[in-house]
Amino acid sequence: MTRIITPEPARLTRRAALRTVAAGGAAAAALPLWARYTHAQTAEPIRIGFQKHATGIGAAYGAWYDRTSTAAVKAINAAGGINGRPVELVTEDDATDPARGAEVVEKFATQSKCDVAFGTLFSHVVIGSAPRAGELRIPYFVVSEGHHVASGMLNRWTVQPGITDVKSQVQAMAPFVAQNLGRKVTMMIPDFAFGYDHRDYFSAAIQAQGGPAPTVIAVPPAETSFTRYFPQIPTDTEVLYHVMVGPAVLTFVKELGEFFGGSRPAMFGFIDSLEAVDLASPGLEFLEGTYFWEGNPRYAQADQSEFDRNFRAAVGVDANGASLSDPADVSTYAHMWGCWETLHVIKAGMEACAYTGPMDRAKLIEAVEAMTTMPASNEHPQGDKLFNGRTHQVFGHQYISKVEGGRLVLQHTSSIEDTLYPDEVDYTTQPL
Repeated sequence: MTRIITPEPARLTRRAALRTVAAGGAAAAALPLWARYTHAQTAEPIRIGFQKHATGIGAAYGAWYDRTSTAAVKAINAAGGINGRPVELVTEDDATDPARGAEVVEKFATQSKCDVAFGTLFSHVVIGSAPRAGELRIPYFVVSEGHHVASGMLNRWTVQPGITDVKSQVQAMAPFVAQNLGRKVTMMIPDFAFGYDHRDYFSAAIQAQGGPAPTVIAVPPAETSFTRYFPQIPTDTEVLYHVMVGPAVLTFVKELGEFFGGSRPAMFGFIDSLEAVDLASPGLEFLEGTYFWEGNPRYAQADQSEFDRNFRAAVGVDANGASLSDPADVSTYAHMWGCWETLHVIKAGMEACAYTGPMDRAKLIEAVEAMTTMPASNEHPQGDKLFNGRTHQVFGHQYISKVEGGRLVLQHTSSIEDTLYPDEVDYTTQPL
C-alpha cells in the first residue's frame, strides 16, 4: 500500500483483508453485499472505464489485462470497496487502435458515467487517447511502459503509477548485457512508439557502456513472417536484442531459430517476444541459454514472495505462469501485474482525497501525485516501487532471467536506483 497517503493502522487492516481475499476470501465473502457498503454515503458504484485491447494486435494482452483487472476489483470489493462503495469495471474494446481509443475515452467520460479511465497498454493507443482524456478532464491511468508519460509528451490527467517505463528498464539492463553478453548489438524492434523507445534509450544506454551505436531493424507490428528481415543482421553481431509484439510472436522466435540454426549470437530479449507463448512450444529449443527481461518473473522462483503467491492465486495462474484452468493458456505475466497495482493505486488515491464523484477528479490526480514509496505487499506484488509525482511515472526493480531446462530462471534483479533518470517534465505545474 502506498505509505505516504495511508496511516499505518488502516494500511495493516487493508493488508490483512487482502491476505484473506488471496487465501479464499471466506470471511469477507460471508458478509452480504449490503453489509459491506453500509458505511458509504452512497451505494452508487465507482465506475472504472477499462480500455481493453479485446481485438487487434494487443488481444493476447487484453485478455489477461481483463482477467487481472477483474480479479483486482473482486479483491477490492471483498475488502469493502473504495470509500465504502463497490467498484465496477466498464469495459470497451479499443481494437488496439489510436482513433478508437480516443472514442472509448470519450464514451467513458460522457456516456458511461465513469470516474476514471484505465488499462491501456499499447503506446500508440495511449498517445492517441491521452489528449482526449485531458480535454475531458478525466483521469487516465495507463499500464503501458512507454516513456511517453514521463517524457512530458502527454498531460497532467495521464498517469502511469503501476508499471515501469522502457527508459528505466533498458537503463538497468544495459550494464548486464555489456558485461555478460557483448557490446556490438543488433536490435529487432516493432515499428511504432514502443519500439522507438527501445531504439532510442537502449542505444544510448549501451553506448554509455562502451558499445557502438546498435544496428536497428524495425518490423511492422502486424507482420506475420520475418525471414526477410534476418539477412539484415550484421555477421559481426555479438548480441541480438529482440522485442517483438503482436499475434505472430511465436512465428518470430521460431523463424529466428530456423535462420540461425546452431550458430546464433548471444541473445537478449524482452519477454514481449514470448508473452502468452509456452516456452515448451516446438521450435523454441534454440532459446536455451538465452536471456530475457521480465517485468515480473513468469515462473515462480525458489524465493517466491508471499505476495506473488497470493497474486497468482487471485488471478488463477499456476507456478509456470499459465492459467490454472488450462495449462496451454499462458499469461502475459510480465505485464499484467501492472493492472492489479494500478487499481490499488486508484483505490489509495481515492481514499486519500475522500473521493465522492467526478467533481473530485482533480483532487484524485493531486492525491496520486503526492505518493512516493509503495512497499512490496499484496497490493504491489511485483516488488517495492518509488513514484515520481512530477513525471507521473513509477520506478521499480527489473528482472533478468535465463532459459534453463525450458524454464525462465531469475539471474539478476536491479535496484530501483539503477532505473532512475533525471526528470524531463513537471506535470504538477500544469493547470487541472
